[in-house]
Amino acid sequence: MSDAKRKPSAAEDLRRVLREHPHLIRDDEELLADLGLRVDAANIVDFGPAALARVHAAHKRESRARKHLEATARANFAAQAQTHAAVIDLLEARNHSDLARRIDDMATLRFGLVGATLAIEGPERVPAGWHALVEGQTDLILGPQGLARMGFHAPARGLFGARGEQVKSMAMVRVAIWEPARQGVLAFGSPDEQGFTGDMGAELVAFLARVVERTAERWPVL
Repeated sequence: MSDAKRKPSAAEDLRRVLREHPHLIRDDEELLADLGLRVDAANIVDFGPAALARVHAAHKRESRARKHLEATARANFAAQAQTHAAVIDLLEARNHSDLARRIDDMATLRFGLVGATLAIEGPERVPAGWHALVEGQTDLILGPQGLARMGFHAPARGLFGARGEQVKSMAMVRVAIWEPARQGVLAFGSPDEQGFTGDMGAELVAFLARVVERTAERWPVL
């Protein structure tokens, strides 16, 4: 249909009526109040207090959202920087027990956590300083297809030994070490219920797990 034949929309009809009869709004004080407008001394419609209040409230909401995003970005950057520094430290491990100690120190000293543990399934020997799991226990902790689990999982408290009662939330990721692969879990425990939650991404924890796998495979289990 051509523009010449197009029927005016309801909005266009309303604009035309208001332009032709401005008094319909200007002289209706109740309608002006509902719209947050007012007529000043020069007979010009101006923003009233209600409209200004709405603009101010919208600005505050945008400001809060921007500050939240900035704070999240700073926290993510700090976590990444700490993680990269931790990787350098893990790569300097001398043996399996030293690797386990460095993982725990990384959790407590760099990230302020209760601790961290590296657990591996048997029945073969488990390296000194590691937590022993029975065969199939990794699937019980993470789920049969689970690669990571964030949040609180009561049965996993045992991974942290005597410190288990202090753990209020966990970040856990699957590891597979040696050939044939032995399944296990790299677990971090937080004293804060909101330290690790189900809606958090596990990318950094998974990255650390891959570093731990490659580092642990340097040495055989003696």
